[in-house]
Amino acid sequence: MNTYFMKLGYPFSGAVAGSVSSVSFAFVHDVFISDIWFSLVFMMIAGALCGICMGWSYGLLYNTHTAGNWIQYNTMYVILFIFLGIISVIVFDPKTTIAALIAANQPPRELIREAMPMTVVYTLIASILLTQFFGRSWRRFGAILLTTSILVLLLGLNISVIGLVSVPLGSFYLILELFGLILAINIVFAMVFYVMERKTFDSVKLPLNN
Repeated sequence: MNTYFMKLGYPFSGAVAGSVSSVSFAFVHDVFISDIWFSLVFMMIAGALCGICMGWSYGLLYNTHTAGNWIQYNTMYVILFIFLGIISVIVFDPKTTIAALIAANQPPRELIREAMPMTVVYTLIASILLTQFFGRSWRRFGAILLTTSILVLLLGLNISVIGLVSVPLGSFYLILELFGLILAINIVFAMVFYVMERKTFDSVKLPLNN
């Protein structure tokens, strides 16, 4: 295994790209929803951690690195979040309203705790299914499980509670905003990472270790 990807390369670029995407998230959130600049440091740390996992696992899972499979890898996790929301709606019945959550003006901790068993099971099953795409091995499964867990923990908990919230049709745009923000974060992250590592894309082929 080429230690460049494991030590300094893709994980470092992932950390930088994740931090940059967090700043863009704060900006978009400020413009369209509300001011969250006060939590920028925490968001940058979370973004960097997500980016490290994404960069490291991508370098591990693909033996050829191209713009195409980088987009593919990012898209997998966007789809993972979409299905997390769908499963939440299928599994849960609403216990509160979107108006009550807005009025509370704080993270829905009780709802997150109630949804946690489903979230854990979903994360495990999703990681198993993603592993099938890359070929079965404990190394690949471990990399995907770690990456998926970090992403869900830091970005997906609000999605996991969607089924516990009654959302009238007139407020459905808030759900679309949530997924739109996640998509925006991912687009910025993927672009910054690619710019930083464009010289390695299409030119690096590595044997995968099982």
